[in-house]
Amino acid sequence: MTSSSTPPPPRSLSAGLLPSLGLFTTIMMVVGGVIGSGIFRKPGVMAAQVGSPELLLGVWVLAGLLTLFGALTNAEIASLIPETGGQYVYFERMYGPFFAFLYGWATFAVMQCGSIAAVAYVFAEYATQFVKLPEFPAGLAGWSLHVPFVGDVSPLKEIGTKGLAAALILFLTAVNCVGVRFGGLVQNIFTVAKVAAMLLLALGAFLLPTGGAVANLTTPSTHIHLTGLALIAGIAAALQGAFWTYDGWNKLTYIAGEVKQPQRNIPLGLLWGMLIVTATYLLMNVAYAYVLPIDQMARSKLVAADVAERCFTGGGRCIAAAVMISTFGIANSIILASARVYFSMARRNVFPRRLGQVHPRFHTPAASLVVQGIWSALLLCSGTFDTLTDTLIFVSWAFYAVGAYGVFVLRRKQPDAPRPYKVPGYPLVPWLFILFALLYLVFTVYNDVAGYHTAVAAGKPGLINSALGTVLVLIGAPIYFFYRARKPAAVAPSPP
Repeated sequence: MTSSSTPPPPRSLSAGLLPSLGLFTTIMMVVGGVIGSGIFRKPGVMAAQVGSPELLLGVWVLAGLLTLFGALTNAEIASLIPETGGQYVYFERMYGPFFAFLYGWATFAVMQCGSIAAVAYVFAEYATQFVKLPEFPAGLAGWSLHVPFVGDVSPLKEIGTKGLAAALILFLTAVNCVGVRFGGLVQNIFTVAKVAAMLLLALGAFLLPTGGAVANLTTPSTHIHLTGLALIAGIAAALQGAFWTYDGWNKLTYIAGEVKQPQRNIPLGLLWGMLIVTATYLLMNVAYAYVLPIDQMARSKLVAADVAERCFTGGGRCIAAAVMISTFGIANSIILASARVYFSMARRNVFPRRLGQVHPRFHTPAASLVVQGIWSALLLCSGTFDTLTDTLIFVSWAFYAVGAYGVFVLRRKQPDAPRPYKVPGYPLVPWLFILFALLYLVFTVYNDVAGYHTAVAAGKPGLINSALGTVLVLIGAPIYFFYRARKPAAVAPSPP
């Protein structure tokens, strides 16, 4: 049913985009979209939260299993609706255009563009291990502007790092404007390179004579002893870090319209991609725990660098190079995939029409890519991208839970639709993921409120991240109604 307020979608939202990505590239999209800098940093923090190498490895297994449940659940929807735009398109089919727009708006405003900015910043930060970047004088760099609900913005601070990060964003944007096949090739090369670097570090930890001891894998902390509710809280806090490291698996669905045989390759890409990520993370954490006793790991800010330095001279710089390779690949993955969401929104007349046009030569959503690149670079200048991405983790998991419930919605709405792939263990697998996501959201709100009261009691400005994230998403509501109030315009015909 259609009306003047809900115009019919174009004949094909993927029209003009070429299905040129095979199974290997889809797997690399998942692996490259998930593995970033977190695995090099988070294990040390998580070790301090649980105080036991067995518990630490158990947290990684549990987080990987639950994330796999979410990916398998999404795979059924992706095989049913293999269109460019991914979860944006799914939400429209499941819950209507307004809810879908809120997801797309959150993706553009902070979630994905903020992620691009943050990942590019990490790349540039580690580049300082090899080259000195220019900076403004202290007085000029220290200039700041206070933004309500966000904090102090210092756009001129660390200008060299921000400038290199912006250059990386613009370079990768240009690469992906030239063609999805070229962008996919870059993704394949850097994903293989970063996984190879991680495997080499793990092998070095086990094989080099300066490695560790098997006893480290079973020896608990000498001063971290958690029981009862404190143990549950520690495990939950460690899971937050693990989930952040596993995040990004859903980006593959954004480019479904450009995948060959999407009903087959998207489910397989999600399955094999997450299995590779989980196995890699487990291997890395076993290597960390083998080399460093749990108490040393808990004190480490960059556990991978400490392990590498223990194994061979100059290991820290090698890890810096590995992090740069990793962040380069994940930045390319986010840039390649996320622009397809805004492309689909524009073709549904809820975003500027220009963003829904396909480049006549390269057959890519070049306009969406360019706008995404510019906004991501501007977020870099704000200096607040870490706050924004942390805030939207809450919103991301809310959408994950609602998206997984969509399996039940679509089975009720379209019971006879052909489903090339069905989530195994239905309905248990989707329900386990949904219930855990809800528990995770409740725990996040509790921590946010507790942190807010602690900050206020200490005389510091407080911020409830989950509330701020919700407000930022709802800002998109008037934008949606503005575009819906305009007379719908036909999408420009696709190039032949």
